[in-house]
Amino acid sequence: MTSTSSLHTFLHPKAIAFVGATERSVWSNAAFASLRTLGYDGKLYPVNRRGGSFHGMAAATSAEAIGEPVDTALLMVPADALDDALADLQRAGIGNAVLLSSGFAEAGEEGRERQRQLTAKARSRGLRILGPNCLGFVNYVDRSAVWTASLREPLPAGTLGIVSQSGALAGQLSFMAQVHGIGLSRMVSTGNESDIDIAEVIDYLVDDEHTRSIAVFAETVRDPQRFAAAAERALAVAKPIVVLKMGSSEITAQAAQAHTGSLVGDDRVFDAMCQRLGLMRVRSIEDLVFTAAFASMTGAFAAGGLAAVSMSGGMCEIFAERAEEEGLVLTPLAPTTEAALREVLPGYGTPQNPLDVTGAAMLQPELFGNALEALVRDPALGAAIVVADVPNAPANDTPLNRAVLAQVARGLSASPVPAIVCSHYVMQVSERSRELIAETGIRHLACGIHHAMSAAGAVRRWSETLRRRQHAQGVAAAVPATPPTQPLRSERETLEWLSQRGVPVVPVRLSRSADEAARFAEEIGGPVVLKIASAQIAHKTEVGGVALNLQGADAVRVAWQAMDARVRAARPEAEIDGILVAPMRTGGLELFVGTVRDPQWGPALAVGLGGIWVEALRDTSLRLLPVTPAEVKDMLAELRGARLLDGWRGAPAADRDAIADAVAAIGNAALALGHELVSLEVNPLRVDGGTVEALDALAVWGAAG
Repeated sequence: MTSTSSLHTFLHPKAIAFVGATERSVWSNAAFASLRTLGYDGKLYPVNRRGGSFHGMAAATSAEAIGEPVDTALLMVPADALDDALADLQRAGIGNAVLLSSGFAEAGEEGRERQRQLTAKARSRGLRILGPNCLGFVNYVDRSAVWTASLREPLPAGTLGIVSQSGALAGQLSFMAQVHGIGLSRMVSTGNESDIDIAEVIDYLVDDEHTRSIAVFAETVRDPQRFAAAAERALAVAKPIVVLKMGSSEITAQAAQAHTGSLVGDDRVFDAMCQRLGLMRVRSIEDLVFTAAFASMTGAFAAGGLAAVSMSGGMCEIFAERAEEEGLVLTPLAPTTEAALREVLPGYGTPQNPLDVTGAAMLQPELFGNALEALVRDPALGAAIVVADVPNAPANDTPLNRAVLAQVARGLSASPVPAIVCSHYVMQVSERSRELIAETGIRHLACGIHHAMSAAGAVRRWSETLRRRQHAQGVAAAVPATPPTQPLRSERETLEWLSQRGVPVVPVRLSRSADEAARFAEEIGGPVVLKIASAQIAHKTEVGGVALNLQGADAVRVAWQAMDARVRAARPEAEIDGILVAPMRTGGLELFVGTVRDPQWGPALAVGLGGIWVEALRDTSLRLLPVTPAEVKDMLAELRGARLLDGWRGAPAADRDAIADAVAAIGNAALALGHELVSLEVNPLRVDGGTVEALDALAVWGAAG
């Protein structure tokens, strides 16, 4: 049985057993109340070892004593009674259980051991477990639930699915959705995830025809591979996933030896994973619900910019500022669209985007509809947002407001691009509001302009990821290579490896005497740089292991001898191979390129301004490996210092294509070194117009390296 079919039975129970049912328990009372609220028409079986009558029904003394087929059981028994309860479920032939009990993995090492034993016993008995420390689930489509908290009178089933490791927060998300008129399809609280985790539930919802978008609250991801696979499947079928993830864990300790680990961090690697797989990551409960609801209404945006429409110039200004913050393009209107709008707008109206239809629409509501009809047909549009409130109380349910809303609906009825109507500010949605929304057929979200634009920005980025996946042949894999027989120990070995992998590298020669260094300098011509060569010395400047801008053989000899003595005195235990001689490079811009292996999500690559600036500014962009040159160009554009690449105070503009090729090659070179590599850094990668060169490189290995 696949996990999807297993969860289908679990989450669509036609018969439910409540083990530990008693009217003295708030959990038991809440579970039965939830089913009454939903109007559940399946079979219910209270189970209490003392027998008796609970919630108006006779109780069986055990699950086995029910004697009828049961799909799912709720176990409301203490942790020390769970083993007997699970054995009882096995004898009864009940394969699914929601475990309310706490005192497991959330309660320290002793609790974690109890949970490990519980999980092993459940698996040996063929039981699927939701929890422990879990409030359960609600199936709004089939009106069934095993939910041990309060449940308000739900809206008609909707299209938003909720998956949360926190049961209490899941309940709050459902309350918020109800207040704002957002219908839900499924809600699942996974708790400690001894068996069923958020990845499995997401995978199930990807196939659920009633769920158009998925909202996820996660404190951690316990099975990264399964989570990524579920996200890949969602992206393949264009089902949006919005994630609110809290917390972070440390990168492996070895990564601290290099800059990349401190610059990247676990949370930024998760961001990179979201970007790669099209997950929309948000930072608040409000944006989690509103963005997921927005995406369920619009689906993917068409290629093109955004149109914003209001009856207020001030609102249009807010639109413009929020669009810039979210990276949204408010498309300039085509001449034909401008001409059509001039035919509609009053003389003082301006046909532009954002579009102010002016207060004249309060006198002539049809003006609003006519303007929208003309606007949404602009060939450069990918989506549109219109500000219009839906009456939710007698005070604002006026004939004029209804007329305006009807005209908005008419103007958008034949829109060739996704178009959504949002409220001016966050509002409650009443029964009156829902009736009007149903009558007009508009896609309405009472989230206010701020959250609507946040959602639009997230959906636009997700839509672009979808289009890249559709048009690309897949992310380029690393060029096949045989890794070196020994780990790269030194800068010289690392630069040689990079050169073999197609990375442009500054020519470097290893000298073992002052005279040899002088001869190399004469052959190179011009000023040179000396750098100590030792696998035990990662940061050369700290021990005086770098000498710059040396001109002539005599200067090189003197500097070589001084450096050799200085470094040996500072690090007598270090094995010194010699001193590197390389041409001195001046001018240009220095970039930092570093890879790190995250323990959950695998290898990632960061790009930023190099030299000392990478530590001072921490201005980096991050992606999971492998990366294509096109992705690297996107990374460069994300840097706050990106303008420096276009020429600054007379400097030549950098060749971004050449940079992208070099950085992608560095990523492939890191992948080819295998799993023992913790980090590979190139700092700096010098860029001077069309010239790109790696000047310094460092490989950091794990214990196996």
